[in-house]
Amino acid sequence: MTGAGAVAAAGVSEDRLLGGRLALLQPRAGFRAGSDAVLLAAAVPARAGESVLDLGCGVLAAGLCLALRVPGIELVGLEIQPAYAALARANAARNAVPALVVEGDLARPPPGVACRGFDHVLTNPPFLADPGTPAGDAGRDLARRETAPLARWLDAALRRLRPGGRLTLIQRTGRLDAALAALAGRAGDIVILPLAPRPGAAARRVILSARKGARGPLRLAAPFVLHDGPAHDGDRDSYSAAAAAVLRGGAALVPQGAGARCRRPHRGGDTARDLCSSHPEAGQRRRTE
Repeated sequence: MTGAGAVAAAGVSEDRLLGGRLALLQPRAGFRAGSDAVLLAAAVPARAGESVLDLGCGVLAAGLCLALRVPGIELVGLEIQPAYAALARANAARNAVPALVVEGDLARPPPGVACRGFDHVLTNPPFLADPGTPAGDAGRDLARRETAPLARWLDAALRRLRPGGRLTLIQRTGRLDAALAALAGRAGDIVILPLAPRPGAAARRVILSARKGARGPLRLAAPFVLHDGPAHDGDRDSYSAAAAAVLRGGAALVPQGAGARCRRPHRGGDTARDLCSSHPEAGQRRRTE
């Protein structure tokens, strides 16, 4: 799929995310964004006025979810497939979100993207590294299967960040080692948030957050559980309360148990920060620091 006509020929549907707040045009037969985009956006700690690059943005689902949660961000999307870029622009307009969507390759971004540094980069790199059997739709296959190694994808993401900027990505758990290797020596303050399908089940995906140029230690958050109960129960809605707040209510996804630091200034340095009431450890010095 190389043009808007290819997506039009396949047909486009309008879907709703965030409990209906986000209207999303997507190709019926191509790559379709869903809960991964919502979870990824919810984990980005952006603030109004900060610049955000949605790298490999597809139809801009993740970037738009973030913009609805944090109005006032400067949102830019980079997408290699012109048909998806066209839908991304339409989606931004449809949801009244100011956004610049640029067509280009992440390895060779156009000047408007390559010549600046962003406060945040969020990205959902292709999950599949092996050649395998290609998907029936070319656009879906390109979105799901690597044409550039994960290390090159993350290199491109780090290059687009300003010093101290934050990268947030979602990926299969089995590729966590490759992601960490790609960030080694270039980013720190890494937080890994496992996404568990059910209580006690192994996480199949993770959200990884890292700060460019930082040297802080890696922190592992408690798993974020998506569904209640031990197994799927027919057509019954089984989202956990926390997952429903994110996926339908548009809440931020804040890692728990990772020892994340408060971002507010404190008088008195680290001691005052340790006692900040916004932390679960309020009133107690952290023994891990």
